[in-house]
Amino acid sequence: MCPLHTTLSLDYGLSSRTRMRELQGQIAAITGIAPGCQRILVGYPPECLDLSNGDTILEDLPIQSGDMLIVEEDQTRPKMSPAFTKHGAPSYIRETLPVLTRAVVPADNSCLFTSVYYVVEGGVLNPACAPEMRHLIAQIVASNPDFYSKAILGKTNQEYCDWIKREDTWGGAIEISVLSKFYQCEICVVDTQTVRIDRFGEDAGYTKRVLLIYDGIHYDPLQRVFPNPDTPPLTIFSSNDDIVLVQALELADEARSKRQFTDVNRFTLRCMVCQKGLTGHAEARDHAKETGHTNFGEV
Repeated sequence: MCPLHTTLSLDYGLSSRTRMRELQGQIAAITGIAPGCQRILVGYPPECLDLSNGDTILEDLPIQSGDMLIVEEDQTRPKMSPAFTKHGAPSYIRETLPVLTRAVVPADNSCLFTSVYYVVEGGVLNPACAPEMRHLIAQIVASNPDFYSKAILGKTNQEYCDWIKREDTWGGAIEISVLSKFYQCEICVVDTQTVRIDRFGEDAGYTKRVLLIYDGIHYDPLQRVFPNPDTPPLTIFSSNDDIVLVQALELADEARSKRQFTDVNRFTLRCMVCQKGLTGHAEARDHAKETGHTNFGEV
């Protein structure tokens, strides 16, 4: 028996009616351990689950939502085929698994606010929410001027509050941090250029997690879509669900390989106020400071 084992969280994406074979397929897609080579242990002290009947549903097993499963690989059994390892679970298993996908929101200077609203509200697309969310952020920042000082905001508290309420300004790390605290959830942003995840609220002990994908300019929400069309997409995950982080990084890596990102140091913009051409985030920032113009369009 291989001493290496992987710990997974049994939480979102599975239900009490999920079959054992589907659970094993999901584990295989994430860990690369073929179903026939898996030993799954649960509880303390850990005890092996009976995997002999793939049609057994999870509610008939000693597993509760949020339990940690220990997965070991039995190296005495035949190895997974190269095709399985390269492409994940075979098609008959993949078809039963939820898939993490990008939901597209409008590129209207408020994509961050629309995306956060989408995920925290369970998949509600409402671009009209942006003004309310901007005012919410301004209210929170104004209520704590000692913390939200010029050192944090890059401008005075009042200047920031006036600035963020304008419909032509873009949200970023400060706004995500504020919204993470307000919604009491971890907001994870996966960057398609660097293929990394920035986790806001990671150390706050929140039980919930939502995810956005960012290409250097635009934010979109991430959601799990289920094969059954009657099952609504899942946008709120357990903070213990690290499988969704792995899936988000895979999405980002795929986008990066297809050059689906904007290099903020090299992309070209045009000031929509005076029509001046600019290159990169730094030039746009300097132009905004000099002129007060903050409405930019990508060329």
